[in-house]
Amino acid sequence: MNFLPSAFQEEMKDLLGAEYEDYLNCFDEPRHFGLRVNTAKISVEDFLRIAPWPLEPVPWIPNGFYYDGELYQPAKHPYYFAGLYYLQEPSAMTPASRLPVEPGDRVLDVCAAPGGKATELGAGLKGEGLLVANDLSNSRAKGLLKNLELFGIGNVLVLSEEPGKLIPYFRGYFDKILIDAPCSGEGMFRKDRKMIRAWEEHGPEYFSKIQKSIITQAAEMLRAGGMLLYSTCTFSPEENEQTIEYLLKTYPEFEICEMEGYEGFEPGRPELTESKNRDLDRTVRIFPHKMKGEGHFLALLKKGEGQTDGGQRPAVPKNAGRPAKLPPELEEFLRYVRRPFDPGRVEIRKEKVYYMPGGVPQLNGIRFLRTGLLLGELKKNRFEPSQALAMNLKKEEYARTLDFPAEDDRVIRYLKGETLDVEDQVSGKEKGWYLVCVDGYPLGFGKLTGQMLKNKYLPGWRWQSS
Repeated sequence: MNFLPSAFQEEMKDLLGAEYEDYLNCFDEPRHFGLRVNTAKISVEDFLRIAPWPLEPVPWIPNGFYYDGELYQPAKHPYYFAGLYYLQEPSAMTPASRLPVEPGDRVLDVCAAPGGKATELGAGLKGEGLLVANDLSNSRAKGLLKNLELFGIGNVLVLSEEPGKLIPYFRGYFDKILIDAPCSGEGMFRKDRKMIRAWEEHGPEYFSKIQKSIITQAAEMLRAGGMLLYSTCTFSPEENEQTIEYLLKTYPEFEICEMEGYEGFEPGRPELTESKNRDLDRTVRIFPHKMKGEGHFLALLKKGEGQTDGGQRPAVPKNAGRPAKLPPELEEFLRYVRRPFDPGRVEIRKEKVYYMPGGVPQLNGIRFLRTGLLLGELKKNRFEPSQALAMNLKKEEYARTLDFPAEDDRVIRYLKGETLDVEDQVSGKEKGWYLVCVDGYPLGFGKLTGQMLKNKYLPGWRWQSS
């Protein structure tokens, strides 16, 4: 294992003892490819009935599955474009599955890009409550937004800020917070050896300072009684147990909670901290020689009453940007939507129309990429629905649909942005906006004129041949 830095090897020998050779041997094993079903769109049972490839359950993730990444390309199947699943390394599915999100919660994903955890948190809300997904990198936040929209998550704010700047807006606001912290990436060395070079440039000491800052900032934004899930994909005690120890010293009102277990989970290592706090046994370590997944660390904490609970929940603006009456072209479109819309939650900003979640605070001064569900855009006395709305709808929630089987070549042609001949589907149908579906699951909108469907699939999402 000459490619592993000697300092890292010594660290792992101390950490694993007699298991160190087993850990080294796992580098010769193939990587594990994972797929997580989007339960906001389809049940696990229904997905297994239509899945185009063999799948093996990830035993500790109810909606997670392994697939053969050498034989199959799920990212090239129309079901991927319908948002029916997310491709994710199996261990990385664990943090969002262990934060007990419930419909109606206010949830923050602090370091959310590219969206693997945020999409699962959003699915858990079932359209109720609010997901705030933040990432400091604006370019990465754009990919995060796409994945959330692909998954059909509409009750969302997508922000791009340093976490500390969010505190005045969200002090004591959230019921649940997930921190998948930037880390030295030791748990990913087996999957991606480029991570080793990054580790040599910025090791555990560098990331530990960042993690302590983020976790204490997040503590300010969690309400009393709320829960926080901290995770990394590294083995370093400095970034794991010692970061949790630092939080407990700074905010003693936090306590470590038990998580739903699995036979491959290892307890945390209290002996590698200054305090030797035995509660750290409740944290979880995932090792790649113990499970079919890469390295991870998780800690679930609950916040009691304490010094960070003095702030008021932020004020909600009063109907800023919200029309007294909806524009007639929007009302005309909504006649075909079979879902109740509250006009008081519609907001119009520079011709773009948004459907806002309830209880959103005033966000002046924050960089955001999206607030709420983008319904579409008002253009010269007409309304054009958005890609985000198409993905947020279910087939039965829109009156005019065109539904193609996955094997129909028009599905891929639609995803490429081509105009389609739909003569076989439109007998007696009126012109206008249609929701295009594959096997009953929406892909986007098209505009019907005669027997031809003008393609309105979002250009930036289109199918790429390579």
